[in-house]
Parts: sequence; C-alpha cells; structure tokens
Amino acid sequence: MSNKLSPIINPDELLKLNEAKEFVLIDARAGINAEENYRNEHLKNARYVDLNRDLATAASDPANGGRHPLPSVEKFSEVLSKLGISPSSHIIIYDDKNGSNAAARFWWMLRAIGHEKVQVLNGGIQAAIKIGFPLNSEIEHFEPTQNYPISKWKLSRANIDEVEKTRNNDQNIVIDVRDKNRFDGLTEPLDLIAGHIPGAINVPFSENLNEDGYYKSAEELKQKYSEIIGNKNPENVIVHCGSGVTACHTLLAMDYAGIAIPKLYVGSWSEWSRNDREMATKEIK
Repeated sequence: MSNKLSPIINPDELLKLNEAKEFVLIDARAGINAEENYRNEHLKNARYVDLNRDLATAASDPANGGRHPLPSVEKFSEVLSKLGISPSSHIIIYDDKNGSNAAARFWWMLRAIGHEKVQVLNGGIQAAIKIGFPLNSEIEHFEPTQNYPISKWKLSRANIDEVEKTRNNDQNIVIDVRDKNRFDGLTEPLDLIAGHIPGAINVPFSENLNEDGYYKSAEELKQKYSEIIGNKNPENVIVHCGSGVTACHTLLAMDYAGIAIPKLYVGSWSEWSRNDREMATKEIK
C-alpha cells in the first residue's frame, strides 16, 4: 500500500483536518477581483496567493515564455516565505474552478521544487462551503518563514523548440487541454490567434471532472490517460494549454491517477501563436 499523499483532498477530509489545524491553507482564486473576493470572504485561516504576482513573472512579451512564465526560483522562495511555508508544511490549495484557475499551477510549482506534502481541494471553495467549513472576512495573521531553500525546478518542462521537434513524432505526444472550440480555432478569448499546434491532440481538462464538478476517480482517470499515452515514456509526453496554468489541472489528474507527471510546456499557445511557427486554424464564421 502506497504511503504517498494523494494530490487531491476531499472536503470532508479537509474539515476533519481543520480540527488539528496542522496545515497551511491557500486561496488561489484568480481572475478579475480575485483578491477583493478573498478579502470579502474566504475559508478561515486561508492565505492568498496571486497568480500574476506570485506564481508567474511579468510577461513583458508573451512571445518569449507566454502569458504566465514561471518566476525565478529565488522569487518563488520569497513567495513561499511570505506565505509562511517551509519544507515541512502540509499545504492545501483551493480556488473556485476546481483547480483550473491557479490551484493546480501552485501545486505543480511546489511539486516542481520537490515539495511532496501538497494537495488541491476537490470541488474548490464551493464544496468546502457546502460541507460547512468556516468562513472569514477578517485579515489572517501568520508568521513568515525563512526563505525556502530551492535549487532548481525539478519537474520536466518543454520549451517551444522541443515542441517543434516532437509534435509530429510518433514516439511523442503533445496534449492540448483547452476546450474544443479554442483548439479548433472557432473562438479565442485570450490570445491573438485562434487555433492549435499542428500535431497536438485535444483532451480538454474539463474531461477530468464528473458532472458534479469533482475530479473523476483515480481509476477512471488512469484508464483514460493510459489509453491516450499508451506505453510512451513520460519524458515524451508534453502537456500545454493557453499559458501554462490550466495544463497543470491535467498534470494533477495524471498524478492522482498514479501516472508519472509528463512535461509541461509553460509557454503554451500564448507563446507558440506569437512566433513564426506553423499553426492549425479555421475560419471563424
């Protein structure tokens, strides 16, 4: 029996853990007014992390790294210190989109520095509220820690040139997790051009969830991704989205399923579509 901590924690498990309070709870909601929403109401004792400020570096030119490039490990160490996180911390992260906002991105970043004791809340803040987890609208007080020692990003990443080399190789697979309309080039709400990387396959991240908005069982996800990946080496599998955030939802689902975490293409479509690379697009009617 594996002693590995599940990357997914259910609301009832969180509620039980809350009695001991031996964990760091993180609110990773993103989007317009996210921080204001946090200040107005959040899960009690939660600390806020900002996608653009804390989990990415400023993208002066999305053509170089996409809309949400990773920060330096030195900057990330400072962020963890500010949040009161140390190497021994048990971290539980939630957002309001069941991980597809920034919760899964923060999870991936922590795993990428070697931090194993981190989980994402199944169902997000809505599920916690539904089960009766206490809320707070007051300022949360906590002590920062010494800078978290980080040497490098340890999980595998792919850059734009590697994607170019592998996208039509039978030994490799490039997975785009955006919804089908964006993949097909029928709509594009965030980037300049609609379409996808030729050779990539579309496996929308929403397929990781059941009709109630919770992650499907580990068994279901294992069957799904085992059929997609086959016997390919995880190093030959590249996952991307629009800007390297939502892709982490699928990486989390794979880890939950017991599948080795493949490579993340952080730049994703936001970088690819701003460079002189081949693109598959359709005329929008």
